[in-house]
Amino acid sequence: MSEPTSSSSKSALKWIGGYLMQEKLIFIPSIFALLFTAGLSLAFPYYIGQLVGSPAEALKQEIPAGVVLERSNRILITLLCILAAQATVAFFRVQGFIRSGESALNRLRRDLFTHLVRMPMAYFQEQRSGALSNRISADLGVLRETLLTTVPQAARQSVILIGGLVFIFICSWKLSLIMLGSIPVVVLAVAFFGRKVRGYSKSAQDSLADAGTVIEETVQGVADVKAYTNEAFEEKRYSAALDNFLGVTKRGAMTRAAFLAFVIFCLFGTIAFVSWHGARMLATDQIDWDNFACFILFAIFVGASLGSLPEIISQLQHTSGAVERLRSILDMETERSGGDEQARLSGAIVFKDVSYSYPSRPDIAVLKELSFEVEPGQRVALVGPSGAGKSTTFSLVLGFNEADQGSILIDGREISEFALKSLRSQIAIVPQEVLLFGGSIRENIEYGRPGSGEEEIVEAAKQANAHDFISELPEGYDTLVGPRGTKLSGGQRQRIAIARAVLADPRILLLDEATSALDSESERLVNEALEKLMAGRTSLVIAHRLSTVRHADRILVFQQGRIAESGSHDRLIEKGGSYKYLVETQLV
Repeated sequence: MSEPTSSSSKSALKWIGGYLMQEKLIFIPSIFALLFTAGLSLAFPYYIGQLVGSPAEALKQEIPAGVVLERSNRILITLLCILAAQATVAFFRVQGFIRSGESALNRLRRDLFTHLVRMPMAYFQEQRSGALSNRISADLGVLRETLLTTVPQAARQSVILIGGLVFIFICSWKLSLIMLGSIPVVVLAVAFFGRKVRGYSKSAQDSLADAGTVIEETVQGVADVKAYTNEAFEEKRYSAALDNFLGVTKRGAMTRAAFLAFVIFCLFGTIAFVSWHGARMLATDQIDWDNFACFILFAIFVGASLGSLPEIISQLQHTSGAVERLRSILDMETERSGGDEQARLSGAIVFKDVSYSYPSRPDIAVLKELSFEVEPGQRVALVGPSGAGKSTTFSLVLGFNEADQGSILIDGREISEFALKSLRSQIAIVPQEVLLFGGSIRENIEYGRPGSGEEEIVEAAKQANAHDFISELPEGYDTLVGPRGTKLSGGQRQRIAIARAVLADPRILLLDEATSALDSESERLVNEALEKLMAGRTSLVIAHRLSTVRHADRILVFQQGRIAESGSHDRLIEKGGSYKYLVETQLV
């Protein structure tokens, strides 16, 4: 991704502004309140200058002490009233910025998630586990810091800078011109150092996301990590990612420190020089004490505002990179929309000369002119070696991927004619490795049809042979399954997945042999549940065990993306060939 330019920074701010303006009833008054309090803050150096300069000027003009004290009292009371007004408005302004900023961020988070879950499967197949969520989280963190801190700070410092420059010109235009001579130098420094800071910020963000990915992958696969005693290996992998992040941040810190040191030297060196020159003007009566005191105080305020600009600009450049990454996600094309949303499937499936290659490997055909037919209510087993195209066939039926050539028909209609939501809501899949969400058993079963009642959930669990073991648990259906269902056995997870499929009441079932890794008792219970589930439904079963194949109405033998043989178990055994060899090796 190219580095953000000044135009992209403006575009990023405009994009963020679009979200903030959706909260305009809170955001706009907060902006006015911010400008008001920033303007009031300019009263502080003005009145402090009056307090400091008046006694000296009074002594010079031999004004009575009583008059001087009375004037000082009025100035102090006026200043305290202004500070009280400023503090009161600031109280509501801070609340307004936080409320509008957090609301805008919530809208953005919602838009990102809504868009993300509608992205095509091909996108997620190309993403490294954890990298996407880590990058989004990091970029949203940058954006939050900008909305809640940097934007108000930038607006405040801009008002102080502009107002301060006006006042120092009123106090002494000669000293102002000398002070303003340092600004072009600072602007050039911002342009020079800003590009480097921007590049380091992007690299640091990416390397931190990579470190977060290592944590997520390690936690997800912690059983394998421990089984292979690879704790030390993962520690080294994480340390390497952290070292990379630290190296980038150190180089970036050096550039930012040099930038800030240069600006501080230029600005405050200028203030020192201007003060020296002003003292000479004061000594020769070219300026009075009041104006000189006000000028020095306003010059300090202006210098402080200019000194804060490098950090503000650096954060805005950092934000520009984060916004580009977030917008790149929102700009990506989602899954297809449209199609028949009311269709009710009967379950007939036809593949006609279907060829398919994964986008990441376009030169390798996974399916090659694949053709077969499945009648409604039929049970068809898919067998063959790993990589033959069985799982890819499932992904095409679900609409996760689209065929490169050929056509897929369901009930005699092209699959593209159905709305994806309508299609998938009538298809259920029970995978070999069940992923349960980290909630309760009830929530995991209800996932098959959100909003289902207690009786429906219990009935689904009974049909899946899961009710008995659930009832024996201390918390029953409210038992938390743990991350990815780790608190339950493999057989228990399978039966909950089957209960989920029962609740969905699909017309088409896709079963990736769910009993291949179970003990005999768990296998019996799961098979009984599967038999109930498949009754009257079109079922495609990726078979790894002979017991599943024997009961199939038809068997499709996959070899290198094609159907090598097709028929019943007995007929294929009589025929000999590939299927007989698979049977002799128990199809595993």
